[in-house]
Amino acid sequence: MSELTDPLLVINFKTYLESTGKRAVELSKKIETVGKTEGVKVAVAPQFCDLEKVATSVSIPVYAQHVDAVAAGAFTGHVLPESVKATGAEGTLINHSERQILLRDIDKVVERARSAGLTTVVCAGTSKQAGAVSSLDADMVAIEPPELIGSGRAVSKENPEIIKDSVRKIRMVNQKVRILCGAGITTGDDVYAALQLGSQGFLIASGVVKAPKPEDVMVDFCRAVRRFVQGGRV
Repeated sequence: MSELTDPLLVINFKTYLESTGKRAVELSKKIETVGKTEGVKVAVAPQFCDLEKVATSVSIPVYAQHVDAVAAGAFTGHVLPESVKATGAEGTLINHSERQILLRDIDKVVERARSAGLTTVVCAGTSKQAGAVSSLDADMVAIEPPELIGSGRAVSKENPEIIKDSVRKIRMVNQKVRILCGAGITTGDDVYAALQLGSQGFLIASGVVKAPKPEDVMVDFCRAVRRFVQGGRV
């Protein structure tokens, strides 16, 4: 498998207590162990205060949940991309539905993140927005219909057309960006269905973080990825 088409599972910790403080480190280690055991690429996106603790405890990619398009200086309360990089994190989410910014600002954040050496994952709630942000030269675009986030109803089953339409619109503009999808993904079957629709990875949160045994869910997800890959579709 090539680096681009090798499916990636990004677990967003949001601000859940189950993934806060020392629990963030514990969860990251579980995710890392499953990823290595199953041979699937995984990454985590903890809260800002946990970035350094997590990044120094695991070898998988660690992403921030947001950065701002600011330079070093008088910007109290903002998140400087270089400060995220200094924690050991490798990338950042941008424009998550719970932290939305304007399209013109997404462009600025992607540029600042890139200048700081961070990988960028830009979220989009519609296929139209996915097509638009794919022109900004981000590393990844994540399709996440906001009405399905945290619902337990998988986008790959509830609204497969948005994945197919997003893939089409993105590829009209950008052939290189990695396409992720998320919202309501809770089972390996959800993962498999999304891969069949053209997704190259996933942005997942509560399906893993809030699960009684997150490692069991990760195994289910990873084995769905392996089943798809072994079918010759990646």
